[in-house]
Amino acid sequence: MSGRGRLLTLCLVLVAGLVTACTGDGDGTHDRVRLRVLASPELAVLAPLLGELKKATGVELDLDLRATAESARLPSAHAGHDLAWLSSDRYLRLRDKRSTQRVQRTPTMTSPVVVGLAPQVARTLRANVPGGRLTWADIADAAATGAVRFGMADPRHAGSGLAALVGVATAAANTGEVLRTKDVSCDRLRGFRSGQSLTAGTSPDLVDAYADHQDQANALIAYESDLLALNASGRLRHKLEIVRPQDGTVLSDFPLLLLDPSRRDAYDRVARWLRSDPAQEKIMRLTLRRPVSPTVTRDAPLRAAIGNALYFPDELPVIDSLLTDYGDPGHRTGDQVVFLLDFSGSMRGARMAALREAFAGLSGADSSATGKFTRFYRGERLTIVRFGGRVLQQRTVTVTGPEDLDALADTVARGGYGDATAVWSALDRGYRTAAGAVAAIPGRPVSLVLMTDGENNAGLTYAEFVRRYEALPAPARAVRTYPVHFGDADATALRRVAAKTGGRMVDAEDSSLSEAFKEIRGCH
Repeated sequence: MSGRGRLLTLCLVLVAGLVTACTGDGDGTHDRVRLRVLASPELAVLAPLLGELKKATGVELDLDLRATAESARLPSAHAGHDLAWLSSDRYLRLRDKRSTQRVQRTPTMTSPVVVGLAPQVARTLRANVPGGRLTWADIADAAATGAVRFGMADPRHAGSGLAALVGVATAAANTGEVLRTKDVSCDRLRGFRSGQSLTAGTSPDLVDAYADHQDQANALIAYESDLLALNASGRLRHKLEIVRPQDGTVLSDFPLLLLDPSRRDAYDRVARWLRSDPAQEKIMRLTLRRPVSPTVTRDAPLRAAIGNALYFPDELPVIDSLLTDYGDPGHRTGDQVVFLLDFSGSMRGARMAALREAFAGLSGADSSATGKFTRFYRGERLTIVRFGGRVLQQRTVTVTGPEDLDALADTVARGGYGDATAVWSALDRGYRTAAGAVAAIPGRPVSLVLMTDGENNAGLTYAEFVRRYEALPAPARAVRTYPVHFGDADATALRRVAAKTGGRMVDAEDSSLSEAFKEIRGCH
């Protein structure tokens, strides 16, 4: 080759090298790009793959891991982030519809929120369930009795916690459909939440808290991938048995979101690479999450059926109601419910049998799904006021175990009857009790349940009751009454007092006394 030819060859090699250096993917078609990514902490596990992604696409992802990534408002490109990579964007899209409606999303992997149970707890629960197929209702029932003490990430900040909350609430509603506002008008999850003994702001922090405090909990509600990884970590005294509830789970699909439209070319390169079969296999093995590609063979631990995939609510007030009811897990107090029960002579026989059956159901005898969600729970404070022509007996118990429920049942089962019906005097006693309760522990949820089968014919008149009610301090007046219409009770009068106090009447004549009591459980 002549000197001139060798010089030309050298120039071509140099040019090719410069082009390759600029592209980073060796094909001379793309510039190197660095993208700033707002990321959920659950994405940190992917760090070992980012170098390979950069080499293949020419795009470097700089993950800004933030515990508040899924609860904060979606930043614009001007806030310093080009992309967002979250475990879930469903709540974000409900809350920021205008800013997210044109945001491109690409699912990258999936994982359901499931339950990990200590082996002995799992065996005990399965033994009491036909076929051993556990549901969220079974978990809620065991939590209410204290048999299950679980850890769950805070749903106000963590996608796994919110997915769990939605899953349990959907099961409690028992409609087979997406949650609506009417389904969460009363809080059916108080018994379930009474079993929570560990929490954290993120899924990774929750896993660490459980591993470090195994004596405080015997169950963990988290992503399937987190439970599989924890079982393989060697950090547990006993591996958790993974339960995928039969009544369904909520899936997260870890979407990659394009925040800055000017970065679309780089975003597309990253999305294509992440969804390619080789990358999906590596993601699966690194994260233990399920691939979104249908052509990738799942590893054995990920082949288990997840059952029914539950809908995420499409109404923001539903989520807001769930989060409000959830409150702060570190500062919870048990509810107090004051039951005002008519023990006039007309309650003898079948009506009293129905009342006792209703209380037995609330004490745990009702094995239906709704019964398991609405049962009395540990920490709940219950007051029984028996009345006829006057108050016959008042008894209060705080549920700590079966003996307290037995005492409650004994109060309902025994004792004489009155010869008249002093409805408004009994309700006045209930408000005096409620006033003491809210004064002793401000913020404690308190409600009154008034069950009668007759009309007021003794004691205070309705007008006298109203005058005494309106003289109460504001926190006591905020306590609502939920009358249960039964037998020959005056439905008009019961509706009137419900409206006066902000509650609502339920009619046991339309179903049964048991169903009426369940309908208003958790209403405050």
